[in-house]
Amino acid sequence: MKQVYLDNAATTPMAASVIQTMTDQMTNNFGNASSTHAFGRAAREVLDDSRHIIAQSINAPDDDIIFTSGGTEGDNTAVMQTALARQSLGKHIITTAVEHQAILKSAAFLEKQGFEVTYLPVDQNGDISMADLKAALRPDTILVSIMMGNNEVGSHMPIHEIGELLKDHQAWFHTDAVQAYGLLDIDVQRDHIDMLSTSAHKINGPKFLGFLYKRNGINFPSFVKGGEQEDKRRAGTENVPAIAGFAKAVSELTSAEKAHRQAKYHEFKQYVVDQLHQNGVDFEVNGSLSENNLQHVLNLWIKGISTYTLQTNLDLGGVAVSGGSACTAGSLEPSHVLIAMFGEDSPRISESIRLSFGRYTTKEDLDQFITVLTKTVNRLLKK
Repeated sequence: MKQVYLDNAATTPMAASVIQTMTDQMTNNFGNASSTHAFGRAAREVLDDSRHIIAQSINAPDDDIIFTSGGTEGDNTAVMQTALARQSLGKHIITTAVEHQAILKSAAFLEKQGFEVTYLPVDQNGDISMADLKAALRPDTILVSIMMGNNEVGSHMPIHEIGELLKDHQAWFHTDAVQAYGLLDIDVQRDHIDMLSTSAHKINGPKFLGFLYKRNGINFPSFVKGGEQEDKRRAGTENVPAIAGFAKAVSELTSAEKAHRQAKYHEFKQYVVDQLHQNGVDFEVNGSLSENNLQHVLNLWIKGISTYTLQTNLDLGGVAVSGGSACTAGSLEPSHVLIAMFGEDSPRISESIRLSFGRYTTKEDLDQFITVLTKTVNRLLKK
């Protein structure tokens, strides 16, 4: 039985080219990039070249890229360090009810420290309203943190409009781009983004690595205390082989390639939906099939069957999907994203699965998913 992986929003398999790049660096370039001798200078050159490739991918200056341990650290840093550095200007923060837990738990921590947080609601497509954001914005708002694309339902937030709204306001604008990076063309200058977080393992790169873009002029102390790496902005010896691997993954994601993947995943989405309808499966899409959204995520309400039962039967059939964010998959708590979209009493909360496509997903993989899911539904509902 073939094992089919449809959980790419949780993590992606590393690309062979990335593994080769990292292997070459680990074998031939082990120096500390902070050392001044030849070994250190060689590592520094790789670090600088990688930073340049990554900065270009979002139209940012090289010096505005800070390497981190991943999206969680980037989100934590942007939210908590902004709050602590700017509290003399106000203690109001705006985010959304559907953010990743790295944002929501940072916000909850700050609320206990006396900050006020506004959580913008979303509609049944997972979208916020610009009118709600404008109404929530105050003179004492110091930060607006809104994800670029949702990891559970794929909704694409109006980032450009938010940036335009905030460009003349004192609030800094941060976006969690962990799911969107590698699929959408991102331009931090065009969209007036002050801070942006990513994670390498979502784009076929290594785990435990990401970057935080921090616009020049955005100043706060290093979140990680220690040495003076990353121009004193993030302590800790840089993982040069992994960073080189990250840059390799980024270099393969040209604008044309990103557009190609979005188009391919859109076709995959529509194919799954059409085939399930033809097979008589009683389901609805959680969110929208809009071409504007992140196309690699498809969240389905399979009516009458629990998420746990669906995941278990699919797994037994060789198909890996999730019940929501991988960061909360081990929890008994229902999806906060689906609750925000449909209410806590909706059956969707306990009867939905998320499948997510990636670089190596094939139509044959989708056929196996469709077959196993259809058989599971027919057997459990005795059709």
